[in-house]
Amino acid sequence: MSGYAVSVRDLTVRYGRTTAVDRVSFDLEADGIYGLLGRNGSGKTSTLSVLASLRRATAGTVLVDGADPFENEALMAGIALIRESGDVLANAKISVNFDYFRRVRPAWDPDFAEELVDVFGLNRKKPISTFSRGQKSAFGAVIGLASRAPLTMFDEVYLGMDAPSRYRFYDLLLADYAEHPRTIILSSHLISEIERLFSGVVVIDEGRLLLSEDVDEFRTRGATFTGPVAAVDAVTAGLRVVASRSLGPTKEVTVYGDLDETTLAGARSADIAIGGVSVQDLFVHLTEKESR
Repeated sequence: MSGYAVSVRDLTVRYGRTTAVDRVSFDLEADGIYGLLGRNGSGKTSTLSVLASLRRATAGTVLVDGADPFENEALMAGIALIRESGDVLANAKISVNFDYFRRVRPAWDPDFAEELVDVFGLNRKKPISTFSRGQKSAFGAVIGLASRAPLTMFDEVYLGMDAPSRYRFYDLLLADYAEHPRTIILSSHLISEIERLFSGVVVIDEGRLLLSEDVDEFRTRGATFTGPVAAVDAVTAGLRVVASRSLGPTKEVTVYGDLDETTLAGARSADIAIGGVSVQDLFVHLTEKESR
């Protein structure tokens, strides 16, 4: 079973007079790991809810594996949205939950599920409702990984875990994805921890699409120029500056956009240091109101 491709066109989600998602469009190829990034209230969860058929779009078109997922029973069996809030049988033990997911998830791997329970040290004798926040998050990760749904989405589910558990989850996800490719969407604020997993990123800001790009292309669009104030100002004039800071005679400027060789050569000849920018730093700079 391979992953599902996703196509979103002019997606709009409204709650009364509030527009949570405003004409967002993007495409995700099958069998990739994508970051859905945005600040609090940007519309990430609303977008994922529509993809998971938990909510009907107010306007626009959403296709998963070429079909509308809303109330599509066959398609919904291959879509898993894992949220920190749960979506499990909270008053039941792990074994009862596993029996349920085995029946509703065609690709469910029972042996992998049991292995993950041991990896995260979860108690099989207690109901899920008695778990700590971190344990509930870990159990959500177990369900998402063992389901092996063609479209698997994690909406901040790992925020409740401690750092060792989060890194264990990232490694498990990457290893299992390599053996069982599918389409995975990760929504998180912990961008620096998970950006190594991404093949592409979608950034939503205040309900609108800011960008949707291959992650390597996204990284190459950002650069820092560090050197004498006057020289940096001259080289970056006309470029999109998303951040700037000065320390005495030295200035560091972060720019975003396509950089031609003439600009880069001019910077080098002026003894300006050129550096890369991480996905997290680019995200922070691009979504700052001053930058917009």
